Amino acid sequence: MTLEEALSRPTIPVPDAGKLFFGIGRNAAYAAAKRGDFQTIEVGGRIVVPVAPLAAKLGMRTNLGASA
Repeated sequence: MTLEEALSRPTIPVPDAGKLFFGIGRNAAYAAAKRGDFQTIEVGGRIVVPVAPLAAKLGMRTNLGASA
């Protein structure tokens, strides 16, 4: 997944958020999420990261609704 792809989705997996936005690995991403360093939600037993709040926190804009 690229950063552009992530910014066009409403949520992404925790490891992808860690890698794309912070340059950290899977375990570090889950640890950061558990500490509350970035917002997560549980959907169907999976923990995912809402992209819009994370992007806004980092001064980025999402591309939600943009044509593919």
